[in-house]
Amino acid sequence: MKTKSFTRYAVLCSFAACSFAATAADPAVLEKPASPTAATKVSMVEKGSLSAVITDSVTFSTLKKALVAADLETTLGTKGAYTVFAPTDEAFDKLPAGLLGKLMLPENKEKLRSLLLYHVIAGKMLAADLKDGAVKTMNGEKLQIDVDGANVEVDQSKVFSADVQATNGVMHSIGTVMMPKSLKDFSPLDK
Repeated sequence: MKTKSFTRYAVLCSFAACSFAATAADPAVLEKPASPTAATKVSMVEKGSLSAVITDSVTFSTLKKALVAADLETTLGTKGAYTVFAPTDEAFDKLPAGLLGKLMLPENKEKLRSLLLYHVIAGKMLAADLKDGAVKTMNGEKLQIDVDGANVEVDQSKVFSADVQATNGVMHSIGTVMMPKSLKDFSPLDK
């Protein structure tokens, strides 16, 4: 009887050791799930999306940084249908000195989001689809579109490169950063 008990004990110990060794050999079992990082967010941006188009262009490096700071790169990098009036780097250079730096601070993230979302409208609108009048932006305010033949202006900013296609919408380049009414007075900015 002692031999049978000892044999059972030895078999159970060997099963336990094998199970532990199998678990220890699988790194996924031992590692904690990774927290979302910038690298993870970038991987969520779909190829050919508006975010990818902006990221791949040297003309929009400031816009790319601003989208990342405002946590909007994933929004414009996944499914949906958007029209973006994209300010170039030169457009951002026209802002008052230090303003963009203030907007990029973490404590001003919502103001930056509001500014950027003022440049986005829901739905895909090619230049030929744009009509005179006010249109509601993703920040809730309205901007004015003026169409004169082939010339399109958005809040008095000329669209100079229209209809850049993306998988989730279209982008039109503009030469100024449009200011929503809620940000016309810069004094409320922190710091």
